[in-house]
Amino acid sequence: MRTVNTSDITKKISEMCIAANINLEKDVKNALCNAAEKEDSVIGKKILCQLKENLEIADNDNIPICQDTGMTVVFLTIGQDVHVEGGSLEDAVNEGIRQGYTDGYLRKSVVSDPIERVNTGDNTPGIIHYNIVPGDEFSITIAPKGFGSENMSRIEMLKPADGIEGVKRVIIDTVKAAGPNACPPMVIGVGIGGTFEKCAILAKKALTRNLDVRSDIGWVADLEKEMLEKVNELDIGPGGLGGKITALGLNIEIYPTHIAGLPVAVNICCHVNRHISATL
Repeated sequence: MRTVNTSDITKKISEMCIAANINLEKDVKNALCNAAEKEDSVIGKKILCQLKENLEIADNDNIPICQDTGMTVVFLTIGQDVHVEGGSLEDAVNEGIRQGYTDGYLRKSVVSDPIERVNTGDNTPGIIHYNIVPGDEFSITIAPKGFGSENMSRIEMLKPADGIEGVKRVIIDTVKAAGPNACPPMVIGVGIGGTFEKCAILAKKALTRNLDVRSDIGWVADLEKEMLEKVNELDIGPGGLGGKITALGLNIEIYPTHIAGLPVAVNICCHVNRHISATL
């Protein structure tokens, strides 16, 4: 039995919240740099170069990449042989978010009630997903999610007869509807299967996968490639002002589903696809 103390979890999450909001992971940064070289549109290339410069300023000045520092999504992978001591795990996670957003001077964007809209003042609570696995692993992925692009996301409950062509339609229609509102170039996470809520979590999780890593399932990898190409043929372009680079990447995650259903979720993220992982 391995013991992990909640104080260590809080400290790590605090550090990760700050780091994720200041520096993009290398795969996303490289995708943006490559996009600037590939873009044919003059204005599109200029926008991409400005986004690159923005990343450099954030890094050099230790400030957030974007003013919307997001609602904090936390994926925890916890081994069955891990014992968490020192208090509530969920409280420890939220305390880490509170400390990170306070100490890092990050914008607090969470309201305590979806209708009354009173700000919690510390960006808590976060959205926490737990995955229990064999062994003594304790790993954390932090994904601060801005809502300009989150608001452009969609779930559709397709019929099985809609098949893969129906899935393709949902992806393309969602990106078309998002247009400039998702601050393109975007990163697209797609979840297929499961239930109503499971496909949405799959889509969110897909955004945290390295953009250089394709699915190890043949038809899924083929669909990722095809959909990225089709999305980039829509001429939405950087900033929604036209061009060949509408998306930097598109990842798909799948899960078994019911004989009567084909759930599909498309979670859109802007180019500031923030995520960071660590193991305790």
